[in-house]
Amino acid sequence: MRRIDSAYQRSFSAIIFLFLLMTGFAHAQIGKIGTVHIDATPGHVINSFDPDSALGSSLDVLSRMDINAVFTPHIIQESLSAGWGPITYRNNTELRMAAWHWNANGTWSDAAHRSGYFTGSTELKEPIKYILAYGLPHRGFATSGDRPIPAENLSYWKSNPYLTSKFTGESDALHPQWVVVDLQSEKQVDAARIVWADPYATTYQVEYWDGTDALNFDAGPKGEWKVFPSGKLKNAHGGTVTLKLSAPKISTRFVRILMTESSNTCDEHGSTDIRNCVGYAIQQISLGTIDHKGAFAEAPKDPSDKLTTYCVSSIDPWHSDEDAKDDGTYQHTGFDTFLTSGITNNLPAMIPVTMLYGTPDDAAAQIAYIEKRGYSIGYIEMGEEPDGKHAMPEDYAALYLQWASALHKVDPKLKLGGPIFEGVNEDIRLWPDAQGRTSWMGRFIGYLKEHGRLGDLAFVSFEHYPFEPCTITWKTLYTEPQLIKHILQVWRDDGVPQNVPLMVTENHLAAQLTGPMTTIFAALWLADNVGSFFEGGGAAFYHSPIQPQGVQNTCLGWSSWSNFVSDEKYNIKGYTSPYYAAHMINLEWVQHRAGMHRMFSSSTDIRDEEGNVVVTSYAVLRPDGNWSVMLVNRDENNPHTIRVSFDAAAGKPGASFSGPLTLVTFGSEQYVWINDGPNSHPDPDNPPVTTNIASGPDTTYTLPKASVSVLRGRVEGLQ
Repeated sequence: MRRIDSAYQRSFSAIIFLFLLMTGFAHAQIGKIGTVHIDATPGHVINSFDPDSALGSSLDVLSRMDINAVFTPHIIQESLSAGWGPITYRNNTELRMAAWHWNANGTWSDAAHRSGYFTGSTELKEPIKYILAYGLPHRGFATSGDRPIPAENLSYWKSNPYLTSKFTGESDALHPQWVVVDLQSEKQVDAARIVWADPYATTYQVEYWDGTDALNFDAGPKGEWKVFPSGKLKNAHGGTVTLKLSAPKISTRFVRILMTESSNTCDEHGSTDIRNCVGYAIQQISLGTIDHKGAFAEAPKDPSDKLTTYCVSSIDPWHSDEDAKDDGTYQHTGFDTFLTSGITNNLPAMIPVTMLYGTPDDAAAQIAYIEKRGYSIGYIEMGEEPDGKHAMPEDYAALYLQWASALHKVDPKLKLGGPIFEGVNEDIRLWPDAQGRTSWMGRFIGYLKEHGRLGDLAFVSFEHYPFEPCTITWKTLYTEPQLIKHILQVWRDDGVPQNVPLMVTENHLAAQLTGPMTTIFAALWLADNVGSFFEGGGAAFYHSPIQPQGVQNTCLGWSSWSNFVSDEKYNIKGYTSPYYAAHMINLEWVQHRAGMHRMFSSSTDIRDEEGNVVVTSYAVLRPDGNWSVMLVNRDENNPHTIRVSFDAAAGKPGASFSGPLTLVTFGSEQYVWINDGPNSHPDPDNPPVTTNIASGPDTTYTLPKASVSVLRGRVEGLQ
């Protein structure tokens, strides 16, 4: 009878165990206790940072109505409540291939016609509340990879005059300008018709691309440019020219007109301004074939009905008063509003200057105005996403040095940086130069070194949008620490000196809105992103954006970019998971307004059956003497129990938290996103939970499933 009872009990126990294992309870309660190892050796600090300069948020383009709503005391208070410190101002106007007037007051180079090149006024008149975008008429047929602000008076494409010898001080052949025609699919080509405007190219060549996507700088274009057999021209003339390029037709998708010497004849705006008379200008380009009678026929339209597009090396920033976009839907916040509202958190702000579509005089005037007002500037970002516009690194660098000279005349102490790359996970690679170099960053750094001006680069900035918006799954979460650490190392390998700080100045899951941005996934990702960024040697991290926004439909559910769920009138209806993650990072893990934090390497031994690390850890010694360990349990279904060991000397047992300890947790038990169309919202939507513990050598800590936790306290013998 006892044997039967014993067998029954064993069977029952096995059933209970299987049930607990399936529910996840057994994993934490019965399974192995994991260990977090922290290398607390005093000389092994891996990074140091001050949250008041290293952990911030951002403000991007808004409508006029949105500006009026955001810059109110209540919304600013709510925006700052996530705990982020400094703020960076994003230059979306330059992103959209437009000029901006940071000040409505100023002077035109052609005052009589209110056109040309605009320089904002440094006079302290009425505070600036709104900033307007201006279309660029000399954009012509160009799109250059972005969605341009419409220009009413498109005339022709003209290259940027600041990339000519008049301004660079070096041969125009070192800054060749080009137009790439994308036929959208391979076509038979043996001829080109070019309608030149002034100034035209006297030396140029027509090339075709032999390979895959010529414009994919993210993955690196595979192939090479080859000159058509009859594609080289010298002592060429302007006007309309029809060129027979090859006897046999060549099948290609991409054709490039590469220009190296200009006629220096003045455009329609006259000779009073040298900028009207340098560079290259084209009215129209057509590609196709010439038949045996000499008749030119344009290449047939792409079967997919995609229009031929034109990517260009640069654009002349000439514009006029008539090109202003003032419909209220696309505005930038005026600097006086931005810098006096309180949204800067009374900390120095990162300020952009327009560079790709501006002038050095205007950038210098902008910074002179801001300093004249007495506003505090932390850093200045130069231009916006040159890689997305397919700008060559040598061209960006040439502009950078001109702008740096102008800005440092205003204030030699200004900290300038860039290039503000788009969010990429790998090196940005482009067509090889004469030395065979394909790394964008490597060539940019090389140009600064060759000109003895590397000291003008005070920091390197880039954006971080690591995931494709429609392919995110839970296991995507496991990739973040490696992604951010890898790209930091890429920039170093490209030649960025160790003493030049690396900064993420715009950041979210993906470059397009996606459902996981408001699920618990985003909170765990953000904690991992921040922790691994500093662990990898990063200097400053800015999450986006700071202001509330409503929810929108995406490929993976309804979501919001923001920390908040709000209606169209900016009434806040709830908080999203990134808000609470920000709380955990800024208000629990680190200590703002306190000074430098020292970071030490940290690791865990908790993995799933596929070998993925499911608990990550990030340890800092705070200025108040407390050790603070942020732990991310990325296991969607199971809690995990851990011990924490502070290892300060080889061969000796690790120390542990001792005495009063604070444990703060936020996760799927506090927050669940309900995907319900326009009514999508979190439920529950609860803040982090705080528990006070008396800790010691044998204390273990349970991390709830899908959660971010912070352990904060003293470690005896390590203070």
